[in-house]
Amino acid sequence: MSESAPQTAILSPCTGVCRLDPHGYCEGCYRTGDEIARWRSMSETERTHYMDVVLPARESA
Repeated sequence: MSESAPQTAILSPCTGVCRLDPHGYCEGCYRTGDEIARWRSMSETERTHYMDVVLPARESA
């Protein structure tokens, strides 16, 4: 029986609050519409950068 490599979960900041504010950021996760659309095709490194740096900066702004 062959074992396949374990699947890694795609990190997502989605909170289920999906409304864009006047600046074009989601009120729940602070991503733009374009970032939401591209999220699944981003590399794990890029998603991690957004989760650790970009989105927290937007939230505190």
